[in-house]
Amino acid sequence: MNNSVSSVGAWEIENSSKTAPESPSLNASSKLKFDFPKSSFSDTPDLVCLSHLRWNFVYQRPQHLLSRFSKQRRVFFIEEPIFSADAEGRIDISIGEDGVCVVVPHLREGLSEEAVKTTQQVMLDDLFDAAQINDYILWYYTPMAMGFSRHLEPQVVVYDCMDELSAFKGAPPALKDLEAELFSRADLVFTGGQSIYESKRNHHPNVYAFPSSIDKAHFAQCRDVERNATQEPADQVDIPHPRLGFFGVIDERMDIDLLGGIAEARPDWHLVIIGPVVKIDPEVLPRHPNIHYLGGKSYQELPAYIAGWDVALLPFAHNESTRFISPTKTPEYLAAGKPVVSTSIRDVVRPYGDMGLVQIADTVPDFVAAVETALNQSQESEWLNKVDEFLADNSWDSTWGSMMQLVEGVISNASASSKEALTPDMQSVSTG
Repeated sequence: MNNSVSSVGAWEIENSSKTAPESPSLNASSKLKFDFPKSSFSDTPDLVCLSHLRWNFVYQRPQHLLSRFSKQRRVFFIEEPIFSADAEGRIDISIGEDGVCVVVPHLREGLSEEAVKTTQQVMLDDLFDAAQINDYILWYYTPMAMGFSRHLEPQVVVYDCMDELSAFKGAPPALKDLEAELFSRADLVFTGGQSIYESKRNHHPNVYAFPSSIDKAHFAQCRDVERNATQEPADQVDIPHPRLGFFGVIDERMDIDLLGGIAEARPDWHLVIIGPVVKIDPEVLPRHPNIHYLGGKSYQELPAYIAGWDVALLPFAHNESTRFISPTKTPEYLAAGKPVVSTSIRDVVRPYGDMGLVQIADTVPDFVAAVETALNQSQESEWLNKVDEFLADNSWDSTWGSMMQLVEGVISNASASSKEALTPDMQSVSTG
């Protein structure tokens, strides 16, 4: 198998077993040319992240956190493999402006489950050798990565549990067992919201809830009325008002019946839906003249779209995949100064609904009534003042800083324990 590394160098591995070509040997010879020097980070542990998400797909929690970590240390973001019919596998590596090194394995279709794990382990070991990753923090977003990384010996193991992945459509059967293994090995477990914290807190002694945070300055751009009036995106500018908007991944978590019901009940309202469609057939999405699917947009583009909305939506379905979600969009919409209407997702009801910051509704008639209330809410300075007061201390910088303190605490405690173990008990040393 001859593999290449885009933009950085070349990775080559020769299969030593001709009788089992689908399963590369761990003893195979390998060579990875790699240029990502530690430079000023020479005394700082690297951070190696193993994720089920794509770095360049939707900008969310991992991107916010790891781009901040990359200012202090080398960060490697290793994605799940992409499978194709290409007979030759490869690794694509790129280093973006944020300083994060993104590693994407490409594997041949048809490999057995064991061969996939073995190949990933070979690739991972070669990456560690070539990049001289010796002292490092191992940061998991997916327990599935345990299958090829359990042999590693990091300073700290962190499990940042964003979602209940086992409840998602197409979740691997082994996920729960691997998560139990990850709990047994992790030093710290972080959760993406209060509900999932309550679900996981009895599985580990060091579980901490870190709900969705915001980049206030980024979304505050939506409040600049004069600026936004002249920068309306071309594919939104001709959509009439009132506009009800949503951005995010469009998948089994969206209540498409609710979406269609709103459009039918109020044909004078226009629903602007931004985001990629994944894991569901696009043909099942409701099609009405007043629903506008604009596709995916970059994180940098979002404020220009949100600024032109009258109400922001969280039309999530009630199913297993939404039971523990804590939508990052909730505080982002509010930071943009937009009134929000959501279905009764627990981490939206608590605290946003309970505090009157977000309207909550589940049926089409109730949702329509809630939108009508929200349309008037945007004119209420008292509501916006409450929003700003609530969000005052909410930031990704703060979340990252708190996480970093906990990680450094583990490293410090381990160092102290190591020194203590090396210190002889003088009272037990014979003097004669």
